[in-house]
Amino acid sequence: MLELTREQTAALERLHGAGFALVAFPLYASHVGVRKGNCAALLEAVPGGGMKIFGEPSYLVDGNLSVRVRRRGEWWFVWKKQELAATPARLAELEDFRRELDGYLTRKQ
Repeated sequence: MLELTREQTAALERLHGAGFALVAFPLYASHVGVRKGNCAALLEAVPGGGMKIFGEPSYLVDGNLSVRVRRRGEWWFVWKKQELAATPARLAELEDFRRELDGYLTRKQ
């Protein structure tokens, strides 16, 4: 079980208050998942307090974390055999999600 400090718990409460849902991704039990809209990210505890994004935020495909790959000359979000075109609108949504999430994680309140 993941042990969180008071500061880490406060960061997650700020995220929840801003409309981010805390979610579990079973393959990443040592991380906290957050989701908003069609995007999600894994968070990891920072030694001494705080949280940071682990890896890259992801566009959800069928409710699962995807990876962005280039196929047939185009970008796609892929999970298992399912793929979703990485359209400019989806890429913008993912970048907005990352920027907003990072902003809440770097804020101290």
